[in-house]
Amino acid sequence: MNAASVPRAEFNGFGITPPMLATMTAPVAPYYITPVGIAALRAEYRALNHETRPHVVQEVADAAAMGDRSENAEYIYGKRRLREIDRRLGWLEERLQIAVVIDPAQPTQRERAFFGALVTIEPLDADGARPRTLQIVGQDEVDVDAGRISHLSPIGRALLGKRVDDEVAVQTPGGVRTFVVAAIGWQAE
Repeated sequence: MNAASVPRAEFNGFGITPPMLATMTAPVAPYYITPVGIAALRAEYRALNHETRPHVVQEVADAAAMGDRSENAEYIYGKRRLREIDRRLGWLEERLQIAVVIDPAQPTQRERAFFGALVTIEPLDADGARPRTLQIVGQDEVDVDAGRISHLSPIGRALLGKRVDDEVAVQTPGGVRTFVVAAIGWQAE
């Protein structure tokens, strides 16, 4: 049975015909990152590629020289560790190739919250809650304790494009929270 004879609704169970399949591509979203974030990725890549991996390769070679590899825990563990390192290196290579570095020290519109901005928010719906300053950063730079949130997070997306005194409603697991933008700042990293 060829694809042309299969009813459209039954092909792959999703109603996708072969001509449609040929034109489908995965969307590539921009991978935004700050200069500090890209430097950290590059440092990790260099450390894994030039220090850690060669060391593990030598450990695997030494373990292989001991003889029987089927029961050699050092050899088996070393090979597993190499696969993990290679997987991480591949991920880092991909990120470094598609990264769009945005320097928060050079904003185009200082009065609006964009990627890299320091945004001070005050909760409107919680008694005793204090204002909090958050920096909108890339998805791999998140550190909630340090106030670094992803531009893809619910609050990050809600803050993008806002101005001082704008109200922001964010859906949280505990319900909708409302904040007001108290200040927007920019700093060199």
